Amino acid sequence: MQQSLQAANAWRILFLLFLANMFNFFDRTIPAIIIEPIRMEWSLSDLQLGLIGTAFTIVYAIAGVPLGRMADTGSRRKIMGWGLTVWSGLTAVNGLAWNFWSFLLIRMGVGIGEASYAPAANSLIGDLFPAHKRARAMGLFMLGLPIGLLLAFFTIGAMVEAFDSWRAPFFIAAVPGLILAVFIFFIKEPKRGAAEQVQSSTEAVEKPLRKVMAIRTFWWLVMAGLAFNFATYACNSFMVPMLQRYFLLPLEQAAMATGVIVGLTGLVGLTLGGWLADKIHQRWATGRLVFAAVSMLIAALATGYALLAGRVEVAVFVALFSIGWLFAYNFYTCVYTAIQDVIEPRLRATAMALFFAGLYLLGGGLGPLAVGMLSDHYSNAAMLAAGASEMNETFKAVGLHNAMYLIPVALLVTMVALLQASRCFVSDAATMQQGMQARSGS
Repeated sequence: MQQSLQAANAWRILFLLFLANMFNFFDRTIPAIIIEPIRMEWSLSDLQLGLIGTAFTIVYAIAGVPLGRMADTGSRRKIMGWGLTVWSGLTAVNGLAWNFWSFLLIRMGVGIGEASYAPAANSLIGDLFPAHKRARAMGLFMLGLPIGLLLAFFTIGAMVEAFDSWRAPFFIAAVPGLILAVFIFFIKEPKRGAAEQVQSSTEAVEKPLRKVMAIRTFWWLVMAGLAFNFATYACNSFMVPMLQRYFLLPLEQAAMATGVIVGLTGLVGLTLGGWLADKIHQRWATGRLVFAAVSMLIAALATGYALLAGRVEVAVFVALFSIGWLFAYNFYTCVYTAIQDVIEPRLRATAMALFFAGLYLLGGGLGPLAVGMLSDHYSNAAMLAAGASEMNETFKAVGLHNAMYLIPVALLVTMVALLQASRCFVSDAATMQQGMQARSGS
């Protein structure tokens, strides 16, 4: 019975969605890698560097809610196709920025384009795969994140070196995204709720935002996502400059080391983690969320210890931080799937848009900004402690390293929120199923 619920073209569409997700993360990662050349060229503070990431994520969050609602009522392939076209085109325009403010405004445009993608893609996956396969499918889809990061961190530095310009990667990155957009437009969408054993009503939902926000599990998952995105965006925005300043690595080596930490770990974390999450879920109803909470604890301890170790060998720091990030990736397969378990098909894109709004507006938006502000504060403190009157790169290195302690703290907060979500998950999932059964019976 369950096998027949899977769409015939599910895996082909999932591959296209994965590719688009990969370019999504590739394009948004470029500024984090070329941040030091930009800082030097335009004489920027770490607060301004953090603002680049924050402006992008705030726009991403705000635009995501109406675009998510559109994905629940309109054509998901068109929303994703046009979004991919817009963000790829504006990525190329980013390479033409002439000062800090022009760069910032263009990044905000890229954020609007990218905001169209995740809610529509998540909703589509929910209709392509039955519940018992969704964590695996979501894990494969989310592989676009680490592979996109890996590609970015392993190639952008080389592009900058080859063309002797931080602008070149923006022009190169736009091309594959524009080509892929053509294929996205030709996706054949399944019917909404097609993968559910109990068929969802096709009637429009009244007061959809209120219905989604009334689900307790969803609230706790938003809180977990907020803290988690705070940690990941802080890490992705500042790991390369931290390795350059604190461990004195050249740009290309710092980017590749970051690629190992945030990219390579995801290849294992999302594939093995998705499989483990499905297995645990089959045995315990709250298994996915408890597994995610334990993973966050390990992630916080490993990343915190890596920072506490100070100026150890770079390989030791990368290894310790990578262990933490390997476990952190379990967040995606466990939490994204849990949302689909408590939200009915007609509301899933709306729920994901609200979820991403919380993640990016308060989590991803605050992460780079808070680390940037704290970095400037600690840099000034280091300068005053040394009795110096002028700022130098040594003080900026100490300041940024100290500010990165916010990452393990945020991961611990994520763990607490996930444990709270696990307490109301079973009742909320049962309520969703009962509601669908009642509607299908009537």
